[in-house]
Amino acid sequence: MKIHKIILILITLFVIGCDLEEVPVSTSSKGPIFGSESGLALYTNSFYTLFNGKNMHRADAMSDYLARRDSPAFITEGNYSAQVSTGWSWSDLRNINYFIQNCNDPAVPVAVRNNYLGIAKFFRAWFYFDKVKRFGDVPWIGKPLDIKDVDLLYKERDSRTVVMDSVLADIDFACQNITSNSENTRSLVTKYVAYAFKSRVSLYEGTFRKYHTNLNLGGTVPGLLNQAAVAAKKVMDESGYKLYEGSGTDKSYRQVFTSSAPVGTEVMLAAICDLALANLNDANWYWTSGTYGDKASFIRTFINTYLKVDGTPYTNDPAYKTMLFKDEVKGRDRRLQQTIRMGDYKRLNAGVQTPAPPLFSYTFTGYMPIKWSLDDAYYDTRDLNINSISIFRYAEVLLNYAEAKAELGTLTNEDWTATVGALRKRAGITGGLTAKPTVVDTYLQSKYFPQITDPVVLEVRRERGIELCLEGFRFDDIVRWKRGELMTMEWNGMYVPELDKPMDLNEDGILDVAFYKVLPAKVTGVTYIEVSPLIAGKPNSQLLKDGNSGELTWLNNIPRKWEERNYYYPIPQADIITNPKLKQNPGW
Repeated sequence: MKIHKIILILITLFVIGCDLEEVPVSTSSKGPIFGSESGLALYTNSFYTLFNGKNMHRADAMSDYLARRDSPAFITEGNYSAQVSTGWSWSDLRNINYFIQNCNDPAVPVAVRNNYLGIAKFFRAWFYFDKVKRFGDVPWIGKPLDIKDVDLLYKERDSRTVVMDSVLADIDFACQNITSNSENTRSLVTKYVAYAFKSRVSLYEGTFRKYHTNLNLGGTVPGLLNQAAVAAKKVMDESGYKLYEGSGTDKSYRQVFTSSAPVGTEVMLAAICDLALANLNDANWYWTSGTYGDKASFIRTFINTYLKVDGTPYTNDPAYKTMLFKDEVKGRDRRLQQTIRMGDYKRLNAGVQTPAPPLFSYTFTGYMPIKWSLDDAYYDTRDLNINSISIFRYAEVLLNYAEAKAELGTLTNEDWTATVGALRKRAGITGGLTAKPTVVDTYLQSKYFPQITDPVVLEVRRERGIELCLEGFRFDDIVRWKRGELMTMEWNGMYVPELDKPMDLNEDGILDVAFYKVLPAKVTGVTYIEVSPLIAGKPNSQLLKDGNSGELTWLNNIPRKWEERNYYYPIPQADIITNPKLKQNPGW
C-alpha cells in the first residue's frame, strides 16, 4: 500500500507538466514507478483522462444535424478568433513522453515494458490525432522537454505528413505490443482497441487528403485507406466482437447506450460510471433540461434520411414534405424509435410509467433525442446517470471498413452484407441487406453530398450518420469530407399544418402542442408555442416556414457562415506571440 501511495504521488508530479512555452521541471526518483509492472500500470492509468469519456454523449453538440439553443460561435460571423481560441495545450504530452523515455528498467521483462510502452504510444497517437484534426500542422515532440531544449520549445510546426506518419507508427507499435486481446470491464485499452483506432485514424486521414485536394497529397490516399480497411478487418476477423442483437430490433441498438455495464459483445472501450464511487455522467440532464446544456434536437432534413423498413428511401414518397410527425415516424428504420421520442415511448416519473411525447419546453424541432438518456425522470437533474459511455464500439469498425473499401472502389456484396447490411438487419430493415446499392438516392445526394455520384459511398455515409449519431463523429466527418457548408443548413423541424390546432404527437389520445400567432383559448395540458414574427417587438427565432403552416424553423435569423478557414481552428494568439515561428492558420 505504501509503495502505491508513493507511486501515485510521483505520477501527480509528472502530470503537472509544461506547455511548449513553459520551462520544464525536474522530477523525483524513477525507481518506484519504472522498476515494477504495478508501477507501470499505475502510471499508464493516468493517461485515460485524455478520453474525456463521460462527455462523449454530447460530443456532437456542434454538428449539421442538431439544432440547439444558440449558434456555435465557431461558425457565427464575428464570434470566433485567435484571441478566444483554445486547445493549444501540451502538458498531457509531457506526461506521456516522460513515461516513454523512462520505461526501460531491466528489472521489468521486455515484453511487459513493451506492453505498457504500447499503451503510452496509443495515447500519444490519440493526443496528436486530436491536435492535427484541430490545427492541421503541429510541432512533433517525441521526448519530454528539458530546460536546455530551447530549439524544441520554440520550434516551428511540422508538416501534417510528418506528424501523421509518427501517429501511425505509434499506433502500429501499440497494435504489435499490447498483450491484452480483451478486457472484461471494457475500461482499458487492448490490442483490438488499438486496431480499431488505427482504422479510425487511417480512414480520417485518407479521406481528408482525398477531398482536400489543395494539400496535394492524393498519392498517399490509397495506402491510408487500405491501412484503414486492413486494421478494421483484423478486428472483424479475430477479435470476437459482434453487434449486440439480444433485445430484438426494437431495443438492441439503444441498449448499447443505456446499459450501466458496457454491452461487452459490441462495446470495445467505455467510460464506466459507478454509483458507489459517485462517478456519474449528466446525459439525462443534458438531453432533457430546458435550461442546462445545448437543448439540442435533430433537424427534419436529417430525420428524412432514415430509410423505410423495407430499405427504400422515405423521401421517395412525395407526401413526405407535409407528413405529420405521428405518421412520418411509422414504418421506418427501427433505430429512429431508439434515437428520438416518438410513438409509444414512455418514461418513469415517480415510479409511474407514462407516455412521453416530444416536449417543446425541451425541443425546438420536435425530434427530441433519447439515445443516451435513461427513461426515468429521476436522472433528469444534475449528473446522476449510471449508464456507461462507449468510446470504441464494433459498429464503428464495420463502418470504417465499409467506407474505406467504398472509397477505394473495392467494396463487394459480401463486404456490404457483413457491414452495412448487418447494421441495417439489426435495425429491422428487410431490404437491400445482401447487395450493395446501384441507384443514387437523389434526396441524400442533393441535400448532403452533391459531388458524390457513387451510390455505395452515399449509402455508407447515410449509414454512418444514422448509426453513429450523437457519438462525436459528425463534425470530424464533415471536415474530412470537405462538406463544411452542411454546418449552415436550415434548422428545420416537424411539419405543422395549421395554427391554433392542438396536435397529438404520439396518438395516445392526449393533445400535446399547438402553435399560434395570437394566443387562442387554451386546452388544458397543451403546450402553446408562439410563432409570430415578433414577440414583444423583437424578432422571434421559432417560426413556421410558410407563415401560418409548414415546417418549424429555429434560429435561422442568426446566419451561420462556413469559410475555408474553418477546416482548422486558429492557434491561440497568445501562443503565436510567444512563438512567432508557429505562424497562424490561413484566414485567421
